[in-house]
Amino acid sequence: MTADSIKEALKQVKYPGFSRDIVSFGLVRSAAFADGTAKVSVAITTSDPKVPTMLKTEIEHCLRAQPGVKDVIVELAVSAAKAAPKPGTANLGGGTTPAGLKHSVAIASGKGGVGKSTFAVNLACALAQILEKSGRPGRVGLMDCDIYGPSVPLMMGLGGARPEVDGENLVPLERHGVKVMSMGFLVDDNTPVVWRGPMIMKTIQQFVQNVKWGDLDVLLIDLPPGTGDAQLSLVQTLPLDGAILVTTPQPAATNVARKGGLMFQKVNVPLLGVAENMSWFEDATGTRQHLFGEGGGATIAEMLGTSLLGQVPLFPEIRAGGDSGQPVTVSAVSGKPAKAFREIATTLLNRLKVPHAG
Repeated sequence: MTADSIKEALKQVKYPGFSRDIVSFGLVRSAAFADGTAKVSVAITTSDPKVPTMLKTEIEHCLRAQPGVKDVIVELAVSAAKAAPKPGTANLGGGTTPAGLKHSVAIASGKGGVGKSTFAVNLACALAQILEKSGRPGRVGLMDCDIYGPSVPLMMGLGGARPEVDGENLVPLERHGVKVMSMGFLVDDNTPVVWRGPMIMKTIQQFVQNVKWGDLDVLLIDLPPGTGDAQLSLVQTLPLDGAILVTTPQPAATNVARKGGLMFQKVNVPLLGVAENMSWFEDATGTRQHLFGEGGGATIAEMLGTSLLGQVPLFPEIRAGGDSGQPVTVSAVSGKPAKAFREIATTLLNRLKVPHAG
């Protein structure tokens, strides 16, 4: 047995409550083998007293089944988790905040097709407008972590653009007062990204650590749907101030969004609220038509112990703005869609306690 073979064997041990193993989570700090004894050091952050015992038992069981192993020593360092970590503190993986970044917020959804990226783009532009009026221009960033299907470049009017390289770092592109980084800048539009989890994790780490974000009041991270590698890699890499769940009103979306919210709670990331997208369509007479049902966002927010940040109606202008690279918050500042996003942006800044003129 070698240290590498011990770590390879430990890939069979899943972190309690997850389908991901403790090695890919980055929780195994060291491994050694001598005179028939396998010794491993593991560091975890949890407030559940059952988790350390469960992990220790699983690790011992796994390693004792390996050929040549007569004894197992497990050193388990446990740090107590907080219900709502303060900005800049570490989450599950112990990542640290880049210099100059004050607040980082994940934009997530359990299900695809709920308009999460459209929401993230317009929210970023609305935040930038509010902060610019407050004398703080260029203080909003948008990191597109949808590795397989990045749509932020198109929606921000940056399709085909390429970031500059400064030493070992990438310089984010800037549009509409928002600094932007996306996988879409690094691959050809006709080239599919066919990667396994470790490659996704490495890319997200580079987007956090090797991009010159500069001084930011708020960094929004647009995550792909679900609770997979991208989500778990992010919480290992960057201490998040919280997450916003985007959903449409119908149960098919809210039921899956709830799972996404529970995932963030498990990894010690507080929920800042739920944003309900496509809440209703307003016809020519001004009557609201609830095409996807009604009240789903408020219901899921209550179930998760958070609040409803706001509702964004189904406006054709929002879709058109995304397709043209001119988000509706920029192209029609005084319209109803832009007002809906600005209200949510103001609420978010208040919850993050970011000074602004409103």
